[in-house]
Amino acid sequence: MLDIVKVQSDPFAPPSRVELAFDPEQADLEPEWFATAARRRAVAVMLAKRLRKACRTKDLRIDAGGQEVLRRSSCEVGADGSVVFRLGAQFPGRGRRIDGRAAARLLCETLPDVADEALSVSDDEAGLWVRSADDTEALRAAVAERGLVAFVADGSVLPRRSGVDDRPMSGGVPFTSPESTAVSIDLPHAGPVRGMGIEPGVTLIVGGGFHGKSTLLRALEAGVWDHVPGDGRELVVAALSAVKIRAEDGRATTGVDVHAFVDHLPSGDDTRHFTTENASGSTSQAAAIVEALEAGSRLLLIDEDTAATNLMIRDARMQELVAKEREPLTPLVDLIRSMADDHGVSTVLVMGGSGDYMDVADRVVMMDSYRPQDVTARAKALAARPTGRVAEADAFTMPRPRVVDPRSVSSAFRGKQKIRAGGTDSLRFGASDVDVRAVEQITDQSMTAGIGLAVEAALRRGWIDGQATVSEAMDRMDAALEDDGIAELLKIRNVDLAVPRRHEVAATLNRMRELHVRQYGE
Repeated sequence: MLDIVKVQSDPFAPPSRVELAFDPEQADLEPEWFATAARRRAVAVMLAKRLRKACRTKDLRIDAGGQEVLRRSSCEVGADGSVVFRLGAQFPGRGRRIDGRAAARLLCETLPDVADEALSVSDDEAGLWVRSADDTEALRAAVAERGLVAFVADGSVLPRRSGVDDRPMSGGVPFTSPESTAVSIDLPHAGPVRGMGIEPGVTLIVGGGFHGKSTLLRALEAGVWDHVPGDGRELVVAALSAVKIRAEDGRATTGVDVHAFVDHLPSGDDTRHFTTENASGSTSQAAAIVEALEAGSRLLLIDEDTAATNLMIRDARMQELVAKEREPLTPLVDLIRSMADDHGVSTVLVMGGSGDYMDVADRVVMMDSYRPQDVTARAKALAARPTGRVAEADAFTMPRPRVVDPRSVSSAFRGKQKIRAGGTDSLRFGASDVDVRAVEQITDQSMTAGIGLAVEAALRRGWIDGQATVSEAMDRMDAALEDDGIAELLKIRNVDLAVPRRHEVAATLNRMRELHVRQYGE
């Protein structure tokens, strides 16, 4: 069944939107391929990639994604084995008019042939995707049951080809866990899998430059998503609440309780309700940590290369030169232990320049030519030597929750209910632009679009109602999107989208300059 959802205004406009639906008998998928939600998601991505490959014309375009296995609107496999493709069709034209006969050939001959080719899947190919989905799902469950926050399987290939090519590096060094951190997990298809289990608490990743520290952290931040077979990171998983934190000069913050990190400001501004149009590196990172915790994260990922140095550490000499009463900032090194012990917030840090974090780390992993070594004992021995540094705090206080004013979010549209995704860099609501470059776990433009639609859905459905806290609003969103997230978001607008996590949606809300909030109970 072909449904022409939207027709382009002329041959030079963006492509028309079409849906091609196959009932279970026509799709003819094997029942075991769609037996679970994880399998259906994986098989849908496989079919989208097959259809993209089968499209030997630029007039048909489908969003097949990259290395992640996400719930995408471009292809859905139903619990009954039905299949729906959603794609763009560029209708051919003559001058400013659509060529009807050529469009008919495109839709009634070329498209069915392409779809038939996409659906002609061998048992071997589908089995590869199904087994990968089963193993990743089982691994996530086993990691959670063992109380771990992340796992990196031996043999995983973590380096990528380049900054713009997310495929595995050819000849990349396979990961091998140190014996002291190794755990073995039985998976339904791969059998016993050995790898590095990361326990709750504070994990420090150290090593020389270019030895793989940041590469390991990037693999962990991508570990919240499943990956396609052959990616090299199929068996690298992190807690689904993991959030990458970084400094972000110039961002807006609204009513954020950052007093644990910033106890006073020379301007006299209230740091329990901190608002600025132009945050510094340190205050933006403090806000990002607080906002992540508010949205429910219990695993923070931080790389010193993109962090604010003065929020990370004040060494002994700087403490002696600048007295504490003249320094508003309390560095993370003095709060991170309490965050873990008192609030269950774990952290994985890449650190190559400050040895003071050895004092608070539970374990220290050194990367040497992309090979990890457990150097915790050596690090603890070094940490036993006094440096003269004095801890500037001994407890972290969780921030007060905030309540979003839905009218402020609506005002961003300014009467123009239109959302435009600018890759992974920006998101436009009506006439308002939101910079999301620092939200590093956004995978592609389709997820950016999904975030925008989720924000609009939150307003329309009342998930954000002026009474619910940010966390409660995200709970409502998760419940609505869990089973039928694609359909829910397509009700807002029929575009290429990937269903986002709550953390990317909350991070986008927090970067809206129109945002107004109040603290819960006020």
